[in-house]
Amino acid sequence: MGAKETPAKIHTLSTALDKVRKYCAYQERSQQEVRDKFYDLGLHSKEVEQGIVILIEEGFINEERFAMSFAGGKFRMKQWGRDKIKAALRQKKVSDYCIRKALNAIPDGDYIRTLETILTKKSKEVKEKNGIRKNYLLARYAMSRGFEGNLVWEVLKADPDG
Repeated sequence: MGAKETPAKIHTLSTALDKVRKYCAYQERSQQEVRDKFYDLGLHSKEVEQGIVILIEEGFINEERFAMSFAGGKFRMKQWGRDKIKAALRQKKVSDYCIRKALNAIPDGDYIRTLETILTKKSKEVKEKNGIRKNYLLARYAMSRGFEGNLVWEVLKADPDG
């Protein structure tokens, strides 16, 4: 009763491809996510790589498209900085070329405005009165969101009140 039941494994490439096509159609997926899905469905490495090639040819997987979508979404919706986005894409085993291209697609003006917005909002929440200590706390917060340290300090120096 307490044991976790595992789903029935699919052992043919064609039935696994049908499931993975639906998985990819739902949202953009990285090659690694698709690879993991194939393994979860019980395929072996040779079949997995064949499946990946087929899905790339059919347009279900496109690493560059995934990276652009992922980076844009994390920036717009979660207000992540470039460093955090880069780390997340590396974790998903996306190529450095695709990561660079996705990060360069984020407009610099929007990026700085987002950083300023985050700092302004956080500044209102921070109780610290000491200006130096307050700026340190704000910088640490922005860097934890993935914004580059030098850019954070530039913005803080331009507007010391946050």
